[in-house]
Amino acid sequence: MARFGDGLALGPDLTSAAGSAVEQALAPLSAAPDLVCVFVRGDDPDEVEAAARHAAGAAAPALVLGCSASGVIGAGRGVEDSGAVSAWAAVLPGARLDPFRLETLKADDRLIVVGMPEGQEDDVVGVLLADPYSFPVDAFVERSDDVLPGLPLVGGIADGEARGSTRLFVGGDVYEDGAVGVVLGGPLAAATVVSQGARPIGPDMVVTRADENVLYELAGVPALEKLEQIVALLPEEEQELAGQGLLIGVAMDEYADEHEHGDFLVRGVVGADTGSGAIAIGDVVEVGRTVRFQVRDAGAAEEDLAALLERFDLGPVEGALLFSCNGRGQAMFPDSDHDAKVLDRAFGPAGIGGFFAAGEIGPVSGRNHVHGFTASILAFGRPGEPA
Repeated sequence: MARFGDGLALGPDLTSAAGSAVEQALAPLSAAPDLVCVFVRGDDPDEVEAAARHAAGAAAPALVLGCSASGVIGAGRGVEDSGAVSAWAAVLPGARLDPFRLETLKADDRLIVVGMPEGQEDDVVGVLLADPYSFPVDAFVERSDDVLPGLPLVGGIADGEARGSTRLFVGGDVYEDGAVGVVLGGPLAAATVVSQGARPIGPDMVVTRADENVLYELAGVPALEKLEQIVALLPEEEQELAGQGLLIGVAMDEYADEHEHGDFLVRGVVGADTGSGAIAIGDVVEVGRTVRFQVRDAGAAEEDLAALLERFDLGPVEGALLFSCNGRGQAMFPDSDHDAKVLDRAFGPAGIGGFFAAGEIGPVSGRNHVHGFTASILAFGRPGEPA
């Protein structure tokens, strides 16, 4: 018998699908589950809510956590273009589960997030699911290292076509805004990995002049001129990729001799000024940081994920949560199953569930970030195994 299970059910009747998915996820378990994650792909928010409530009843007394999504992942598959429910169940003996619901309050000219559990010494990881319309997820995640030191956050931004259409579930309750999640603590063997799906091009470069998110000089050369030099030396195929959407990776460890997969925080190049020779990127970078241009395509995404999983050191993985970007799936690969299949090959007979997110949450080099086009993974090993 197993400690983790997953299930997937399709069909227009989301309530029935929710019951079936939960039943599948619970079937292989060795004991009653402690945590059940449920993700629902549906067009009608009321039907999504009804499915979530039915799933909570079917999984009781386990803690149920989940959200609406543009696609779901379970049973080795991904589904993006039809009604579906995925469920993932975990038996976590001795673990502490602290569910939470986050809200924002206005105080003078700023927003304050309330509802996060007080940190404890044996906290291991937090799972966070957020509504994109009402919750400042980027600011919260980027500052989480200051208020929640040492706590990795993994999760994703839930799907909703407009404000009020998102659904978030935790502990039998359903919300239309804010964020929900759970902090897991105690005797757990868990580890995270974030595959940013990008391939580096050109050399590492030191930022020699910058202001906020605008890079003026790279390695002493005007940034745009340096970029043009690098692109001119690329093979034609990579020149086309750079033209379709150029990225830049910021090295997270300045002291590493070499920077490999997972060593960069990848952000978009969002503009260029031919007059000043500057380029603007999607993050603030200080002078002295090491950067490297990147490109993204299906091949780079597959190579990056496979390489990171090869370096994954958790012993036998028994279960995993997968938060994959809605820009991956069938938008990047031949079908929606790609990331689920890669994890199946890497982890073997493990219970794997998740959803396609509108932004993924996960740590890179020990700091939490919100990403795009990534696969963020939380994997569980056997208790007592090194994490």
